[in-house]
Amino acid sequence: MKLITFLHNGEELVGALTETGAAPLRQFASMEDLIRAGAPAALPAERIPLEAITLRAPIPRPAQDVICLGMNFADHTAEAAKFHPTMVRESWAVYFSKRVNEAVPDGGFIDSHPEVTRQVDYEAEVAFILGKDAYQVPRERAGEYVFGYTIVNDVSAREVQTRHKQFYLGKSLDGFTPMGPCIVTADEFAFPPEIGVRCYVNGELRQDGNTSQWIYGIQDVIEDLSAGMTLRAGTVISMGTPAGVGMGFQPPRFLKKGDEVICQADGIGNLTNFVR
Repeated sequence: MKLITFLHNGEELVGALTETGAAPLRQFASMEDLIRAGAPAALPAERIPLEAITLRAPIPRPAQDVICLGMNFADHTAEAAKFHPTMVRESWAVYFSKRVNEAVPDGGFIDSHPEVTRQVDYEAEVAFILGKDAYQVPRERAGEYVFGYTIVNDVSAREVQTRHKQFYLGKSLDGFTPMGPCIVTADEFAFPPEIGVRCYVNGELRQDGNTSQWIYGIQDVIEDLSAGMTLRAGTVISMGTPAGVGMGFQPPRFLKKGDEVICQADGIGNLTNFVR
């Protein structure tokens, strides 16, 4: 099931995408309410034409920071280390959080923040969403906690990220978290998932990887993080990006105003955004 958050006649609704339109799920006040309750077994008869809705990010205002993995593809680990000596992964997973005042929807804008950065970069990633609170979850049960999957573009201000020797500020500028276009429920994929993920900038293929290449998989991440902290239902965990980001080129190829960025994941869709 593909789940969306959308605007219709000025009202923010959640619903399911169907071949005949959006099926609104009016019993839920938000996507996070739906996640806590679980996806419905049946959809209502009502359909709203897709041309009559405006997509929001599936979780427009996450209740907690998005959790991200750094250098979780071997090829990206190599290109990151060449760009700056602080961007290394040793024998443990690299976690950081990303402040999201409001996630950017499919079709929305990535703010370039020229007063802050000249090195805006893209990172196409598959993220998973927890369906229930997780604490001390063993890896063999991790799949029970996954509600679904979405696409996140982990937009980054590289010189801010490296200058502070931690990632939080350089990842958390307003407009730096495009997410969407939907959440696809976990039952649509095998577990662990093998999902192709790509990024195109102005039509040029820049990134091309698969979630089977993750160094640390979902089982590792849930077991590791939940060992000492409670992860709440609705938490978004973005699993890292393959090689081909702008900082990996010689010379680097950072985003500029007017660029079109498409992050694509098989079975989920396309997340298209424009730099302004």
